[in-house]
Amino acid sequence: MIITKTLEEIELMRESALVVSKTLGMLAKEVKPGVTTNYLDKIAEAYIRDEHQAIPGFKGLYDCPSTLLCSVNEAVVHGLPTDRPLEEGDIVAIDCGAIKNEFYGDHAYTFEVGEVAAEVKKLLKVTKESLYVGIREFKHGNRVGDIGYAIQNYCESFGYGVVRELVGHGLGKKLHEDPEVPNYGRRGRGKKLVEGMTIAIEPMINMGTHRVSQLKDGWTIVTRDGKPSAHFEHDVALVNGKPELLSTFAYVYEALGIESDEEREFRQKDLVL
Repeated sequence: MIITKTLEEIELMRESALVVSKTLGMLAKEVKPGVTTNYLDKIAEAYIRDEHQAIPGFKGLYDCPSTLLCSVNEAVVHGLPTDRPLEEGDIVAIDCGAIKNEFYGDHAYTFEVGEVAAEVKKLLKVTKESLYVGIREFKHGNRVGDIGYAIQNYCESFGYGVVRELVGHGLGKKLHEDPEVPNYGRRGRGKKLVEGMTIAIEPMINMGTHRVSQLKDGWTIVTRDGKPSAHFEHDVALVNGKPELLSTFAYVYEALGIESDEEREFRQKDLVL
């Protein structure tokens, strides 16, 4: 059952989403060669709890042992933090959740570690672009399949593999609500998009095959061919028939010195940093 939200609840969810956005912005300054994902996990938990009086959304949920899920190179999603230092040329997808006002924020960004190969940069660029391609389809009159079709069509046009086993989802007082939001699909299929829906759209795109496997840790999902994978995620509400971004990459961009107006069309009011 889809649980729609009032405008007041959507504003509370925005606060939750922005806790995660700010956490990713803080981490952007820390992602560098020699740093471990265990270190990133430790400072993220302290930041969420101490700076925002919020609760890490993943830790303890489904027995998850960490605040962050950090997926390096061929890891697609759900990578557990480790003591392995990040190396020049790595990429690391950091997925983070937080609970504030009883609502979840759930948000992810794939970071470059130092200088990465041109083909990897392209994978990250296309995956992030596909996120906004999908968000544009989150509008009155469409269905869930329209989102997945748009993402799949865009990414496969570059020869990339679109992961099937893991999907986006509804979001609210539970991390995973209806509906599931695949990154593949057919136009006009799936549940109807209705006013007040709040979802997490999250393309998981592989440089090679779409096929994945799970490691023995019971968490980490990796590409079967060992090629890199990218993951970007936003929280979005359907307001006045159009997609309204609740999360933002602005804090990441501010930390990294990147200028971008990619989110402007998805905000019905300006974001104040």
